Amino acid sequence: MLALAFLAVATLPAAFALIFCYDEIVDRVVCGWSEWRERRREKRTIAKLDRAIEADALTRDIDLSEFDSVDRRPLEQLAADLRRLGGQRVGGGGRSMVWHSALLQAYDDRLRLACRALGIAEHLAELEGVDQEIERVRVEGVLHAAGLALPAARAGLRQRHR
Repeated sequence: MLALAFLAVATLPAAFALIFCYDEIVDRVVCGWSEWRERRREKRTIAKLDRAIEADALTRDIDLSEFDSVDRRPLEQLAADLRRLGGQRVGGGGRSMVWHSALLQAYDDRLRLACRALGIAEHLAELEGVDQEIERVRVEGVLHAAGLALPAARAGLRQRHR
């Protein structure tokens, strides 16, 4: 009987805490459960998307050690450069031929860097004239398929600006 009395006195503060904080405890449990459910739903959605677009097949040939190189420019910066240069390339109608050729050279350099970072074969330096333009369009399409959003690679953009 004495042990039962000690047990009652020892658990009395915990019982009062449960009574007074019941709503907060239930709220934390419910919020934790709903967050867990949301994370689980997001993981399932991402897995479905990966299966739908075959993400493993897109990234299988990419050498990830290239991304850790100290002298490598970040891919996000390359993409921003390509978008900026691509916009200038399309909208630079009143500029000189020297400016236009320098712009194309800078654009091709960024395309080569992006291809090297993603492990994509390109032949921009080896070609000239129309062949180089065709290779440029092909490389833009391959980079777009690899997930690098370039405005020039979207269908119909070239027809609207010309």
